[in-house]
Amino acid sequence: MKRILRGIVYLYIIMSCGVVGAQKQPLLSPVAMDSTHPFIRYKANTLHIASDSTLLSEFFSKWNQVLTTGQGNVHIVHIGGSHVQAGTLPNRIRRNLLLSSPEYVADRGMVFPYSAAAKCNNPPDYRVHCPQRMELTRNVYKTLEAELGLCGIAVTARDTSTFIDIVMAEQDIDYANSRIVVLGYSPDHVVPFLQTENGTYRPSHIEAGTRRFLFNLPTTTDSFRIVLPCEQGQSFVLTGVYLGNQRAGLSYHSIGVNGAAVPDYLKCNYLKTDLRMMKPDMVVFGIGINDASGPNFDSAAFFRNYMQLVDSIREVSPRCAFVFITNNDSYRRVKRNTYSVNRNGLQVQQVCYRLAEATGGAVWDQFEVMGGLKSMDKWRVAKLAQNDRVHFTRTGYLLVGDLFYNALASAANHFASCGALESKPTRINGKRNVNDERSDYLSY
Repeated sequence: MKRILRGIVYLYIIMSCGVVGAQKQPLLSPVAMDSTHPFIRYKANTLHIASDSTLLSEFFSKWNQVLTTGQGNVHIVHIGGSHVQAGTLPNRIRRNLLLSSPEYVADRGMVFPYSAAAKCNNPPDYRVHCPQRMELTRNVYKTLEAELGLCGIAVTARDTSTFIDIVMAEQDIDYANSRIVVLGYSPDHVVPFLQTENGTYRPSHIEAGTRRFLFNLPTTTDSFRIVLPCEQGQSFVLTGVYLGNQRAGLSYHSIGVNGAAVPDYLKCNYLKTDLRMMKPDMVVFGIGINDASGPNFDSAAFFRNYMQLVDSIREVSPRCAFVFITNNDSYRRVKRNTYSVNRNGLQVQQVCYRLAEATGGAVWDQFEVMGGLKSMDKWRVAKLAQNDRVHFTRTGYLLVGDLFYNALASAANHFASCGALESKPTRINGKRNVNDERSDYLSY
């Protein structure tokens, strides 16, 4: 295996680097978390930064500028499968980020009314009510009945009285929703409208090419109704909702579809169109658990598909930084009450380090942090993982969210302290294992 990853670094927070004029105020405050589980490798909880850290340094520099000047916006987009759609994990990360600097809460950003369709779970930070169950299209389907955007999912209205209520469920974070964009299209030219406690609103602007219906509200709202007035024989396909405002600060968008693999997002024709609304400064990838679930996992194809998705994002945001989350350890169900460890997680782990080097990004090695191969069963016994040995419990997702946030905080605070992300050559793994992509890493 080619030694293509020389120069990857372990990044630990260093409180002072002797840099003249460096910003000493930390960007993020680490959170206290449960550190009592002996099977979790807490010392491994760090971001692994590629040898070329230019893009990540630019990201932290922009973030620092927003915090010091009160101007501008930073957009982070977290993309994944069921771990993300369920919402507990990304919302834990979002809350940790926003509550660290509550005066710089920007918009909530992209959301989707998942539970408008039958048997489709919704994130916990907003509630959705839709009396008429709508037709569902997900990017995991072999045949797509709707054209999809960034969210990778759509619901279709065909009823004359279809409406969707969206209510923000967290009272301690005010997203000040005043600029709402309904994403979707209608072959019959159906135009949605909004209702809030203050009145009924027609779109301020309609962009047919980008399939956006823009509503500029006179006051902020934490709840609203989307009305889709389809007459008999008409339809409207809803592909997302963007909750915006005019404030400076940080936005953390989460995009998840149950069962989604990397190629599924490549099928979303309007992914780039939707991304242009936010032009992400960082994308956190948590896709891979479904790619590697079967016995015929092709790591080379997995790498190529990921790079194709990266290229699509870079067409919209050329200076975007990327963080790749490795798969959690998982098991396959062989038969009832019998499970076999999925060793493909090791291959995904290796590919993530290759992707980080190829993109000038970083890896959060969830596989390593949670304890490595066969650790998922220990998480299950500790009631941190579900019996399917793939998904976590709510407590487990909260812990994973805290671990990821603290790793990101360490990287952010190192940059704030030193003004850069640099390395010094110290091998961490001792004797080189030719089958391990990580054996050439340099340690901080």
